[in-house]
Amino acid sequence: MSVIAVVDDRMINRNFFSRLASWTEEGVVTRAFANPFDALEHFRNETPDLLVTDYRMPKMDGAEFTRRFRALPGCSDIPVMVITAFSDRRFRMRALEAGATDFLQSPVDHGEFQTRARNLLALRKRQLAMKSRASDLEQELQIVERERDDVMRDSRERLLQVIDTVQVMISAVDRAGSCVFVNAYQAELLGKDAAKLTGVSLYPLMYPSELAENARALDRRVFDMGEPLAPYEEEVLVADGSTRVFLTRKVPLKDNSGKVVNVLSTSLDVTENKRAEAHLFHIAHHDALTELPNRTLLTERLDEEIAGDVDSERLFALHFLDLDRFKGINDALGHTAGDRLLEFVADRLKACVRGSDLVARLGGDEFAVLQSSVAGMEDALSLARRIIEELEDPFYINGQEVKISASIGFTMYPSDGSSTEALLRNADLAMYRAKAEGGGVFCSFAEGMDETARQAVAMEAELRRALVRSELELHFQPQIDLRDRRVIGAEALLRWHHPERGFITPGVFLPVAEESGLIYEIGEWVLNEACQQAVRWRQAGLGDLRIAVNISPTQFRKQSVSSLVRSALAASRLPPELLEIEITENVVMQGAERVLKDLRDIRDQGVQVAIDDFGTGYSSLAYLKRFKVDRLKIDQCFVQTMEEDISDAAIIDAVIGLGKSLDLQIVAEGVERAEQADLLARAGCDEAQGYYFGRPMPSKLFVKSLSPQGMMVAGGESVVREPGEKAVKG
Repeated sequence: MSVIAVVDDRMINRNFFSRLASWTEEGVVTRAFANPFDALEHFRNETPDLLVTDYRMPKMDGAEFTRRFRALPGCSDIPVMVITAFSDRRFRMRALEAGATDFLQSPVDHGEFQTRARNLLALRKRQLAMKSRASDLEQELQIVERERDDVMRDSRERLLQVIDTVQVMISAVDRAGSCVFVNAYQAELLGKDAAKLTGVSLYPLMYPSELAENARALDRRVFDMGEPLAPYEEEVLVADGSTRVFLTRKVPLKDNSGKVVNVLSTSLDVTENKRAEAHLFHIAHHDALTELPNRTLLTERLDEEIAGDVDSERLFALHFLDLDRFKGINDALGHTAGDRLLEFVADRLKACVRGSDLVARLGGDEFAVLQSSVAGMEDALSLARRIIEELEDPFYINGQEVKISASIGFTMYPSDGSSTEALLRNADLAMYRAKAEGGGVFCSFAEGMDETARQAVAMEAELRRALVRSELELHFQPQIDLRDRRVIGAEALLRWHHPERGFITPGVFLPVAEESGLIYEIGEWVLNEACQQAVRWRQAGLGDLRIAVNISPTQFRKQSVSSLVRSALAASRLPPELLEIEITENVVMQGAERVLKDLRDIRDQGVQVAIDDFGTGYSSLAYLKRFKVDRLKIDQCFVQTMEEDISDAAIIDAVIGLGKSLDLQIVAEGVERAEQADLLARAGCDEAQGYYFGRPMPSKLFVKSLSPQGMMVAGGESVVREPGEKAVKG
């Protein structure tokens, strides 16, 4: 049974490392301590097989704790793993001098921790076995000194046979540094005959000239102190010219008087373990496609830059960049070509920076550049400008020319933020501000942005991710024929299912989408998804249900909506008469001739057009004469009070009368009570929708609410609202 001790002043870290330690191998027992003094007191009675300690603790740092631990009886050679967030070599040297065996960089990778812990436990077991053998060897050597020459020779032969069977380098030297004995395994690695190595200095054979004297000094230290050295890693030259990594332990061999006569060295080959650890580290810190550092390594490098800036005099810039139009290229040319493009972009980014800078891929088509040691913002502006210019040159993939651009946002340390989290957040905000400005530009983070603007940028960033992560979905509100109270269609209403905040209403995020230009992509998705859903209903035997889709005025100004409609109908194979496009009065009132032509083209395709919220804007009567629509929708503000307010009732009657005279269908919105539905039906209103007939709901619930004949006997739903809720459309 192995015992692993964890010392960390933070409870979450103690629990985390204790759990990881318990999974290292079967039967492991863990001991956790918050106070290093309590741990030292405990270790006087129970010594662990492996000690895991945090470097940075308030009462005693990891180096001092390791030094005191090594001073305890029986703890001089127990493996010690120090976990530190610092990569500065000075901290490592302090811990090494105190007796640390291994280091692990925080944040800790689970697999790497368990691999290292498992290796150190295995090492501990081998050490105990070798310690036992060394003890036997020492006893045998003492016996040899007392026995006759023939007994001494026999004993020596037996000992050599024992150590020659171990796949560990074992050797002993005298005070002059000459080899007293060496086992067959070590002699074979050095390419020498073991017998010829006796009396020879092994240092020049095992180490480069600059390190040989260091190894000699360690042996002298054991002679002088008379105590073992804590296990340490070292590189050793072997006969084939390669370098291998060994975990070495040195112990004194004493005569009967207690005088140190030899130093015994045992070295375990851990080369393959180190390679595996290096491979795991690389995988955890690099992007698999481009081989660039990933977000984890970028974060660690930022931590290092900030930690190394003691006087807040070092300036650096962090750039985030997002490739414009990459999704379209990836969809058009395929993922293989998209991956190749990302590799080309990575190469160009590396060509734009210095050796001291870091280029990272954050995921998808997002990259980052850590620009170290800048003189000021002008350096950051110059690099951002250079990157944009470099990426504007065409790429050639499989003989095809591809053009892209990038949106870059950058932030400065320390003026824009003094922590890694703040810099990452601010660079992200600046990048999405550049994206909102149309792409192909760079933008610096501005601390002076008001909170509303920052929230809008943050929402835009989340909304962009929502599109990628498919967080948007459609709900459907039934539309009813008031003559027989049966479902004849549904209005498609957009919802954002945020993973943390739940459903977000369109009134919150659509203004951001319109301002940023995301409305074009969102509107196109809504139109296509609604058409496809209507086709699925037909295929399920629910009949010819009409689907109504709201189109933003912004889309009419910037896009050819008629082309979008034509593409959606072709892709879904939905009969055009089952699609209705809802527009506001302002689209008709303020629309240019191009917009009106777009609307005529939509009707020419056989698609129906409805004017939404009719009566709430400026009068559209003149445009109704010039432009033919199919349906007028009475806004819910009139319906809600029609029973109490005779003016609203009169307006409704007037709209219905207008519709009849122009041969238009009339739809009432916001119907919540049976009395309202009855009054509207008696007034001649054709259709209605509202909470009385059904709330907006996901497609599955909408289908469940229908009768087997494909229609629903509508009405009777009680309207229950949360405090402050309004029965608003959307």
